[in-house]
Amino acid sequence: MVGRRERMLGIFAVLFASVLWGSTGTAATFAPDVSPLAIGAVAMGLGGLLQALISAKGIIASRQRFWQNRGMLVTGALAVGIYPLAFYASMHLAGVTVGTVISIGSAPLLSALIEYSLDGQRLSRRWMSGAAIGVAGMILLCVAESTGHSAAGQGSGVIIGIGLGLIAGLTYALYSWAARHLMQRGIGSRAAMGATFGLGGVFLMPVLFATGAPLLASWNNAAVGAYMALIPMFVGYVCFGYALARIPASMATTITLLEPAVAAVLAVLIVGERLPALGWTGIGLVIACLIFITVPLKRRRALPVSA
Repeated sequence: MVGRRERMLGIFAVLFASVLWGSTGTAATFAPDVSPLAIGAVAMGLGGLLQALISAKGIIASRQRFWQNRGMLVTGALAVGIYPLAFYASMHLAGVTVGTVISIGSAPLLSALIEYSLDGQRLSRRWMSGAAIGVAGMILLCVAESTGHSAAGQGSGVIIGIGLGLIAGLTYALYSWAARHLMQRGIGSRAAMGATFGLGGVFLMPVLFATGAPLLASWNNAAVGAYMALIPMFVGYVCFGYALARIPASMATTITLLEPAVAAVLAVLIVGERLPALGWTGIGLVIACLIFITVPLKRRRALPVSA
């Protein structure tokens, strides 16, 4: 049973990871000559291989358990391989904010659906209320941004980007669920994340070899690729794996609703995207959602019984 302190550490780890992930869309704009497939492959591919490298000892020690749960491992790794390709393509077509909003905003609901249908896990009223607030914020952000894209004549790209974002959300929820199940079956969090993301990184290598030449065309492109692999993906997912060992996947993916808010703010401040008042309202609802589902409720003290 995870104690309250461990639970809070898990929550803070996801919050920190979400801030790092929120920077990826903005970072990708500094390498416009690199395709979203190459960005996704270098970020998650190299980041995943690095996770496997630092977890090699634990992976080797748990090789028998991995073999016994090979179906779960492959499921998670395939989801890891698909996720970044869909995610960065979604941002490329629909914009940084909309792509991030759809990809991350859909993940908590899909994660809850996976846990409910496959694990029979019931969701608390507090979680459902908090998720509803967060999803409302996601919708407002999406409407605010997509309206601007439609006015610019990019409506069809936004629709395709939204579809890819839903695929990204599903695969994000799926690999989070698979990694947590590996941990629950006696595999350490670092080994579980290292094996899942390492194998996913192997699946992404052919995509990187086919599309990654522009990453070596300039120091700027190479720096963007190195940042994406080392900071958001490597450090971020080490924190995420730490959290998954302490809180349910549905809670972890709900907390990452902070990522679109971070992405939206950075897109406005650095990239130059405009965010109307409706979008800022959405960000406010996301923050309210995070506070609602993560801050512990104060327990009422029982009144003393008079003699």
